[in-house]
Amino acid sequence: MDSIDRKILGILQEDATIPIADLAERVGLSKTPCWRRIRNLEEKGVIRSRVTLLDREKLNVGVTAFVSVRTSQHADDWLEKFASTVRRHPEVVEFFRMSGEIDYLLRIVVPDIAAYDAFYRKLIKEVDMSDVSTSFALEEIKYTTALPLHYAE
Repeated sequence: MDSIDRKILGILQEDATIPIADLAERVGLSKTPCWRRIRNLEEKGVIRSRVTLLDREKLNVGVTAFVSVRTSQHADDWLEKFASTVRRHPEVVEFFRMSGEIDYLLRIVVPDIAAYDAFYRKLIKEVDMSDVSTSFALEEIKYTTALPLHYAE
């Protein structure tokens, strides 16, 4: 990956709808070589998909909850069941297996505390967990889907 690829990725992270002609001009290429580079980045899996970012507030899911899960269950079948259960819930927008004191971390978006409580009750009925702790975000200070590109090789 060279500096032109990084420039292309940086621009696409900001606006994936940019016309190819405008993108090519901004990175100093003609349309065809620029398009080929994008296709190559897609084929290599660097570009996984192109999406539209939506406004959570306008879609009535303005409350963000971070759910920390600790469990004494570490068997593969338990994890498979837990992961499968979590994937079925659209409120869960991020899900991580962690190192340290917390085993799993989920980011949940819901309209309000009552909706979170309903989600929580469904989750604990479906999967056995030792300890679940929730923190609610009071303010979103930084949010981006853009990755830092200066590390890319």
